[in-house]
Amino acid sequence: MPRLLRLALAITATLLTFSSAVKAQEIWISPDLPYLDFEIGDNFYLIERGQDNSEFIAKAYPPRATRPCPPYCIQPIQLAPGVTTVGEIEITDFIQDYVVPGEGFLVDARVESWYKAGTIPGAINLPFNMFTVDDKNPFLDQLLISLGGVKGSDGSWSYPNAKSLLLFCNGPDCGQSPRAIKNLLQSNYPADKLYYYRGGMKTWAKFGFTIQIPE
Repeated sequence: MPRLLRLALAITATLLTFSSAVKAQEIWISPDLPYLDFEIGDNFYLIERGQDNSEFIAKAYPPRATRPCPPYCIQPIQLAPGVTTVGEIEITDFIQDYVVPGEGFLVDARVESWYKAGTIPGAINLPFNMFTVDDKNPFLDQLLISLGGVKGSDGSWSYPNAKSLLLFCNGPDCGQSPRAIKNLLQSNYPADKLYYYRGGMKTWAKFGFTIQIPE
């Protein structure tokens, strides 16, 4: 069999396999995105929506009409000037445009116990209190340097190589990622490099998206 014909048959078989897999996905992320698979370093991740529409929202995020405020106060859509609020589709775009190329991070700003209970695939855990602007915070300087910051002799920060950051926590009534973002802004982090997923894990779970349990 000629080599060109073998190649054409192999491509056709691959396309048919992909087409069958896509058809099996009745619940897509968006009209043109059935699922998202990607690699970060040596790790492979898959984001898709659950195909069983009889399932209920994860027990970790039970529907509650109200909780005491403070601390569970509803966060504004526009968190701060220049900070972009995003939804689920924008998260998949962010992963492909920034996380996979190494130009940004998807940041789970919740405390470690929440992160370990389940997070968005590809997210790293940087708890909100690591960003606290305080001389007693031992993490802040090294953290800002790792995000592209440079500390001047007067103690001020500049960011010639700032990473793009998309931060989230538990949902619209969770203040952990908003506090992290506000502290970053207080440290002169450029607002146009910051993104806020207000829906958080509650909305992520509501739409049946993949939840990763960190190892």
